[in-house]
Amino acid sequence: MSEETASNTTSTPHDKGIEPPRAAHESRVTSVVSRMSLTQLTLVALAVIFIWQWLDAHNRINQLQEVVAQRLTEVSGSNQANQTLLAQSQEQVRDLGGKLSLLENRFAETQAQRAVLDALYQDLSSNRDVGVLADVEQALLVADQQLQLSTNVKAALIAMQNAESRLQRLDRPGLAELRKRILRDVEKLRALPEVDLPELNKQLEGIIIAVDKLPLAQDVRPPAKAKAVAAEPVEGNMWQRFWHELWQELRQLIRIEDTRQQELPLLSPEQSFFMRENVKLRLLTAKLAMMTHDQNGFRRELKTVQVWVNRYCDNTARSTQQVLEGVQKLSVATIAVDVPDISPTLDAVRNYRAAQERSAK
Repeated sequence: MSEETASNTTSTPHDKGIEPPRAAHESRVTSVVSRMSLTQLTLVALAVIFIWQWLDAHNRINQLQEVVAQRLTEVSGSNQANQTLLAQSQEQVRDLGGKLSLLENRFAETQAQRAVLDALYQDLSSNRDVGVLADVEQALLVADQQLQLSTNVKAALIAMQNAESRLQRLDRPGLAELRKRILRDVEKLRALPEVDLPELNKQLEGIIIAVDKLPLAQDVRPPAKAKAVAAEPVEGNMWQRFWHELWQELRQLIRIEDTRQQELPLLSPEQSFFMRENVKLRLLTAKLAMMTHDQNGFRRELKTVQVWVNRYCDNTARSTQQVLEGVQKLSVATIAVDVPDISPTLDAVRNYRAAQERSAK
């Protein structure tokens, strides 16, 4: 096309004034067309991109709407479930409120009953304390009597241990001092030497029973001397045997005795009876002295019994020897005990009991 233009330009010079504007016009038109085509293509491309973006956005919006609708449906269902649960919870709260009110009423009644029971318990406890203290005081009084009257340490020890166990079961802080006092007295009683009064009393009873069977010295016959007769028959004739037997009989007619010995007392049956009764009376007096822990009186009465038995009874008899051995064994026994004084403990219990009775009133 350019070649043709060039040829035309060279061949027809008279057309030079007309052809250039037309070419310029055509070139302008071509450039415009080219420019319009490029613009249209750009616009079309932009339109296509816009449409594609719009469709994509619309699709995403539709998806988002579906998701939102689904979420709203789920939220609506959960809201309904929550409303149902809320209604149930409110119903349970109302029920619990009613039950709580009932429990509060019951609790108030229980508190009132507890206050009444506490008052009753305090009353009973104070009365129980006073009763226990009275029992403890009685036990200590018995222990004091056993010690002062009969010096029976075992009985007093048992009574005081019972009193201490009663205080221990009561378990009151204010009773600790009383328990300490009682325990100190118990330890003092345990440290005392043991005197077996029942065994001594049993021995005395046996001696009293044996007195009636003791043989008297006046009733005992001197032992007959054995005849000096040979075991074998005397050899010789009849006259020799006769003179031998006659000699033996004559020897029996003569008896040599020591006159320096004390004559045996001769008692009539009535005197023998009263002698035995007096011996038993002395033994009973010794028993009484033993119960009162009179050591001197106890030994004095037993010594008198020994003298009487030695004087009037047969000392060679086994029964008499047993009685004398028993009396000698009793006379060396120790019956006097230096018992402790528990009256301060008894006074402390009495004072504490009086204070408890005043506080209870």
